[in-house]
Amino acid sequence: MKKIIIAAFLVVSQIGIVSAQTDWKLRADEDGIKVYASVVPDSKVKSVKVETQFNATAPQLVALLMDVKTSTDWVYHLKSAVVVKQVSANELYYYSEVSLPWPAANRDFVAHLTVSQNPETKVVTVDGPAVPGFVPEKKGIVRVNESVGKWIITPVGNDKVNVVYVLHMDPGGELPAWLVNMFSSDAPMKIFKSMRTQLQKPVYKNTELAFAAN
Repeated sequence: MKKIIIAAFLVVSQIGIVSAQTDWKLRADEDGIKVYASVVPDSKVKSVKVETQFNATAPQLVALLMDVKTSTDWVYHLKSAVVVKQVSANELYYYSEVSLPWPAANRDFVAHLTVSQNPETKVVTVDGPAVPGFVPEKKGIVRVNESVGKWIITPVGNDKVNVVYVLHMDPGGELPAWLVNMFSSDAPMKIFKSMRTQLQKPVYKNTELAFAAN
């Protein structure tokens, strides 16, 4: 969020608020992927949580999230994504534009992606909040400035990981209820199903990362 919606659409103002949600309501449950929504105080947009398990290692999933150039292959309605600053192997800034159906204007954002790992539990955390600057605002596109996304990746053995993704965003401007609903339930489900397919590609097999070890 890497990448990500990342890509997808509906996000937060403070990571503490998102993490503290306790009234999650199940919105969708398919193929082992559960999508929840929760009301955020003083926000018109609900936060979203996705829980699932992947047949992959933590390094493989992190490699996918950091592979910004391929995110358009699996992030729902993502029109473009490009790295604008590579700080280190586990930190980067990227720009993305999300394509929305007419009459809504497209949205774009710059996200700051960082990866950290607990050396004892091996749990990996990937943060991807929206940040100002780096790319000038564009005419006809609404810039998303308030967005927080977090991935919690927990190895469970036998090349499997449990994944919890929490996202809350203010998409800015006016959006019809049906469009908000689409991105709060349909988009996360489509994204995670596509991620499963992406993770099976040879480029992510046998991935080893010093900052996100098995």
